[in-house]
Amino acid sequence: MFITAAVALLLVENIFGYPPAVARFVGHPVEWFGRLIAWLDARLNPQDRPGDHTAGIVALWILLLAAGGVAAAIAFLLRQLPLGWVMEALIATPFLAQKSLRDHVRAVADGLSQSLDRGRAAVSRIVGRDPQALDESGVARAALESLAENASDGVVAPVFWFAILGLPGIVLYKAINTADSMIGHKSPRHLAFGWASARLDDLVNLPCSRLTGLLFALAALPSGWQSCKRAFIAMARDAHRHVSPNAGWPESALAGALGLSLGGPRSYQGRLVDLARMGDGRHDLTAGDIRSGLTLYGRALMLLLALFAVPALLF
Repeated sequence: MFITAAVALLLVENIFGYPPAVARFVGHPVEWFGRLIAWLDARLNPQDRPGDHTAGIVALWILLLAAGGVAAAIAFLLRQLPLGWVMEALIATPFLAQKSLRDHVRAVADGLSQSLDRGRAAVSRIVGRDPQALDESGVARAALESLAENASDGVVAPVFWFAILGLPGIVLYKAINTADSMIGHKSPRHLAFGWASARLDDLVNLPCSRLTGLLFALAALPSGWQSCKRAFIAMARDAHRHVSPNAGWPESALAGALGLSLGGPRSYQGRLVDLARMGDGRHDLTAGDIRSGLTLYGRALMLLLALFAVPALLF
């Protein structure tokens, strides 16, 4: 039943996304997680006395118990109703980001087609690097890297865990992912406190990042066998070189499929970071490459839908 619900979830969210009117009225569930994480961070990890690994584990457990408990209670009630699985899928739509990711990345392509400044403004909404330090290639590269990584974190992983555990699965995944984004970084304050959140996020994303890379590689087949082959070669050669144990898989697959090179140096708040290259293709990128990436993303979503639709129809 969860697999059938996953098909409904993918179809509904891809068309409607999270309606802005609903967001204005009740906010976004991820924002609720963020408020709880910020509260736990302030209480268990104060600026003047940073918390240790144990405090971080306690904070993570509180978050998971709160988010998972509410989700499990809602799911239990819905499953008592006829077609309750449909309601479960509808309630899960805010935790998926197919439409919003596509819209935000397309906005970068549209803005960059008009001017570099508009491209920088659009890409600043989806990445943390310094937009003024980006040239045309840098804007396009940032958009494509965000598309690849968020295809895994924002689409494949949430629906994967929904298909396994239903509403509690997708809620717990997003709670973990949000905790990682807020406290899982390696700043002096969060290095120990956010360790558990970062490691758990790596673990729950491990199968999904590989699956996303595979989807991108197979989605390249309509462009020719060579594109598909390049994607698999890039994953085998470059994925493990990424600073993240997971992000390298979708990034290298997308880069190889499109014949591009992603990664390399970038600036975060004035600090230069040089990341490993993903793919060995062209370095000079344009808005057209972003649109090619969106086409590949669309095909990958169709494959993801088929991955759940086929067993749902058969069983």
